[in-house]
Amino acid sequence: MISRDAFPLPPPEVHEVRLPPARTAVQKFRHRMSEIFFPDDPLHRFKDQTWFRKLVLGLQFFLPIFEWAPSYSLRLLKSDVVSGLTIASLAIPQVRLGFIIDFLSKATLVGFMAGAAIIVSLQQLKGLLGIVHFTSKMQLIPVLSSVFHHMNEWSWQTIVMGVGFLVLLLVTRQISMRKPKLFWISAAAPLASVVLSTILVVCLKSKVPDIKTIGHLPKGLNPPSSNMLYFHGPHLALSIKTGIITGILSLTEGIAVGRTFASLKNYQVDGNKEMMAIGLMNIAGSCSSCYVTTGSFSRSAVNYNAGAQTVVSNIIMASSVLITLLFLMPLFYYTPNLILAAIIITAVIGLIDYEAVYKLWKVDKLDFLACLCSFFGVLFISVPLGLAIAVGVSVFKILLHVTRPNTVVMGNIPGTKIYQNVIRYREAVRIPNVLIIAVEAPIYFANSTYLQERILRWIREEEEWLASNNRGSLKCVILDMTAVTGIDTSGLDTISELRKKLDRQSLKLVLANPVASVTEKLHQSKILESFGLEGVYLTVGEAVDDISSSWKAQP
Repeated sequence: MISRDAFPLPPPEVHEVRLPPARTAVQKFRHRMSEIFFPDDPLHRFKDQTWFRKLVLGLQFFLPIFEWAPSYSLRLLKSDVVSGLTIASLAIPQVRLGFIIDFLSKATLVGFMAGAAIIVSLQQLKGLLGIVHFTSKMQLIPVLSSVFHHMNEWSWQTIVMGVGFLVLLLVTRQISMRKPKLFWISAAAPLASVVLSTILVVCLKSKVPDIKTIGHLPKGLNPPSSNMLYFHGPHLALSIKTGIITGILSLTEGIAVGRTFASLKNYQVDGNKEMMAIGLMNIAGSCSSCYVTTGSFSRSAVNYNAGAQTVVSNIIMASSVLITLLFLMPLFYYTPNLILAAIIITAVIGLIDYEAVYKLWKVDKLDFLACLCSFFGVLFISVPLGLAIAVGVSVFKILLHVTRPNTVVMGNIPGTKIYQNVIRYREAVRIPNVLIIAVEAPIYFANSTYLQERILRWIREEEEWLASNNRGSLKCVILDMTAVTGIDTSGLDTISELRKKLDRQSLKLVLANPVASVTEKLHQSKILESFGLEGVYLTVGEAVDDISSSWKAQP
């Protein structure tokens, strides 16, 4: 019989871990800023185009109507007309909701939508009950207190008509939900209700004098206000400060409302375009006696429920409002406040997503907690403070993941070169004398100390297990850095200190699959040189094979 030692196996193939292409500090900074502010690379369409094509693309970028108008389908016009006219009929001063920051999580938005929907609905009780004196506060308790404190102002005629139209709108909504082909019934119902309620009040005004109407509204457009723009004087600094604050709040509120309805329609909101649009609107508004413009939650809800398909509905709405302001304002004199309240309640009620809340409870308890904080905060405290509490919970969750990242022990799936979590995959086998640890997060100053302590604890537990089971001794520790997408100087110091500590314990530390940015920083900090060619591998499998073969080659 011939011994296998007579024909030694060839050494395992080991691939070199290469550094990324060299870049200057300016190139790195420009790339980083581009990824932060322009992750969608909006200028990629301009490459290798003629000057005329670049002009067309520029118009489409800054004025999106040039992009979607040529391909607009007339099949959508009916829905856009109905929703545009519906919003135009509601274009009177309404309650503004609070503010929301751009990085709110989905869980926080779910709670915000539900809380805001209830608050907006309760605010409409003023019109639905015919109350004259009503609180300007937005919290649940003050609103309910105001409702019951002024019961003497309740009008039974207003309640009967308001509840009747509210039931009608809810029934048409249910019909459209159960039979999508009849969507036009729900879409046309708000506008038809406005017309019908106005006719009823005109015909019955002598019999129902208690029903409050919009009343007199002056015709015409706001006068120009460009002559009121002052760039000097004692109030300039205060104006600049106020403008910056209101601009940020206006932008974040508009993007938040847009993102809320984008999630319902499964499309993306371009923050850069939203910023330009809101900025241009407010610049124009400053010259035409307008207040700060942003996204309206209540009117967006009505627009969504009225069946709007494209931004043509906004064009129709704006045109209708313009014509109404110039010529038709007297026709709204007898439009009852109750019908506007009923339309808004019908629209916002559909934004309470019970299924999403239940899913949050099943999937992630911290997300569910953030949802509840947002909901109850908006409901009982205020929109800004409620969202601040919810953001605090979300930030706590982020900090928890950042400061206490997950680390797992890995083993080999028999018959493969795959290495996975030994707890998740029970069939995974640990490699004798080797401990493979995967770090599943970037290594920064906030978690570097914890990671060092946790890795040393894994090593201590492994050595104790080997000693108690007479499995030999631990010789090598492999750090799988596949998921380590970034590292700072504190993280680099942690890697260096960990290697020195393991050297003193006669343990070899090996790195597997560091990403390009991590490899570059390891090289620049001279730490990569201390590991040598046999200290960094492309994969865990190559590291295990090479280390195992080197042990076998030793006498």
